[in-house]
Amino acid sequence: MSTLQENMNEYKSQLRRGAIQAAYRGLIEYMLSLRTHFSNNYLLAGVSGSLYNGSMDMTFFSIQPPAFKQRNLKVVVVFTYENFRFEVWLAGANKQVQKKYWQLFKQSAQLPFQLVPATQGADAILEQVLVAEPNFDDLPELTHQLEIGTRAFIQELEQYLANHD
Repeated sequence: MSTLQENMNEYKSQLRRGAIQAAYRGLIEYMLSLRTHFSNNYLLAGVSGSLYNGSMDMTFFSIQPPAFKQRNLKVVVVFTYENFRFEVWLAGANKQVQKKYWQLFKQSAQLPFQLVPATQGADAILEQVLVAEPNFDDLPELTHQLEIGTRAFIQELEQYLANHD
């Protein structure tokens, strides 16, 4: 196991090459443009005004269609760094909402998406991979894939919630 100093030396070495900064800046710019795209195309849904770009673990924004808002749920479009892929999550506005809907989905025989193993320490209730191998050389196509997958996720969950809530 490396020490913090060894990790910092490697980090500094990688930063001197410049690719990490350029890739990160490009990813954040793309995520901002994707959030704007969703904001412009989901006029009835609230799209978060900010982009979370935390600790190089994930970058995301949320969407809250009316059927989700009334239940204190939100849809989260996420880029996960460890898996280096785009996912879409169903999340609660708080831990109580998250637990309530996690239990609802856990009891379901026909679960539409992958249920997280437990709510404790989880940011999501349900998860789905949208794009496992993103091609950042074709951003219009990537945006199209993300939009199609997110719309399908929202529509299926709206139907499911209408029938089970």
